[in-house]
Amino acid sequence: MAQRGIREYHGKRMLARHLDGFCEETVGYNGHIVLVDKDTDWAKLKKDNPWLKTDKLVAKPDQLFGKRGKHGLVLVNKDIAETKKWIDERMGKKQVVNGIEGTLTHFLIEPCVPHEAEYYVAIKSTAEGDAIYFSLEGGINVEENWDKVVVIKVPILGGIEDVNVEKALPGALGKNKKMVASFIRGLYKYFAALHFAYLEINPFAIAGNKIIPLDMVAKLDDTAEFCCNKLWGEDIEFPAAFGQNLSPEEMKIRELDALSGASLKLTLLNPEGTIWNMVAGGGASVIYADTVCDLGFAKELAFYGEYSGNPSTSLTYEYAKVVLDLMTRKPDAKKRPKTLILGGGIANFTDVAKTFTGIIKALNEYGDKLKKVNARIFVRRGGPNYQEGLANLKAAADKLGVPIEVHGPEYHMTRVVSDALKTGKGK
Repeated sequence: MAQRGIREYHGKRMLARHLDGFCEETVGYNGHIVLVDKDTDWAKLKKDNPWLKTDKLVAKPDQLFGKRGKHGLVLVNKDIAETKKWIDERMGKKQVVNGIEGTLTHFLIEPCVPHEAEYYVAIKSTAEGDAIYFSLEGGINVEENWDKVVVIKVPILGGIEDVNVEKALPGALGKNKKMVASFIRGLYKYFAALHFAYLEINPFAIAGNKIIPLDMVAKLDDTAEFCCNKLWGEDIEFPAAFGQNLSPEEMKIRELDALSGASLKLTLLNPEGTIWNMVAGGGASVIYADTVCDLGFAKELAFYGEYSGNPSTSLTYEYAKVVLDLMTRKPDAKKRPKTLILGGGIANFTDVAKTFTGIIKALNEYGDKLKKVNARIFVRRGGPNYQEGLANLKAAADKLGVPIEVHGPEYHMTRVVSDALKTGKGK
């Protein structure tokens, strides 16, 4: 379960397909937009999208980073030949954006639309309810003018129909106030129905009787993919953040995470490392990682991740297989043991025996490989059915001939890390 960023291209295509169905008045956004990469067939692109040859165009990278205008990465009011040249000059090139270096690989192109006014709107889900943000100061300087942003709260047990949006908007909207209020009400309904977690249009413009989204940031709740896939579109994707290239294993865990209301995370740090923390719980995963670093083994930490939220036995098994596969691919170059720490706090509702059943199944499959990398296992866990889980895990490791130390909640949470690092001689 995660809030996952999507490309502006996909966000605007979804908006064009569905928004009018949620609005009292037609917004009129036609969704003329294309996405290009290094493999784009430009001749076919122009044939399939005739407006590219007649309209003045806007182009910009579409890779989940903002402030593109401030970095000189927005081309405005050019024809298709000039636009293609500008993109070709940047495609595949390294670029530092907002302090992060990455490669420019995807660009969107859309019409440059003459318009009268620009405004800011964003919708965000919070623990207290959804919040709508609106400002007359749309554009790249909205953050510098945040004191002018109007916040409209939508109650958890209510809905947008219980909120007088028009009254909440600033009077300075003048003749546009009714139109903008109608748009915001429809946008919120769209936001809720398609399971967005965050949606920002900065700015959106008014062109005659139409509203045009000029720049968009969107995040979806990927847990809703099973019920929203058709609404999102078959081409929807959740690209890696700019500057981050995901390994196949990281992509696999992302896919598993999307299948469940549980949380499965894995970020590789050093695949050659000797310390492998497989930790239950987001907070516990931070504590265990910090402890490894505090004890001087930061460079040996193989990955950062977690499994939490009561994942099923099968999902835990698949997660554990990815970890064990990475861990056992080859012995340490200095012949040091590989150390697997199965840690966690005291679970409130996660069935420890159930999740450990998945881990045991994975251990049985990788038993021989674990011995070849001189693996040892250290465990500290508490929660529902933890005695059964710990006993089963110890019995399985003993049968495999893999050294293991097992502790319940009576053992200090981070002491097991100290024990593991001393015994594992991971430095």
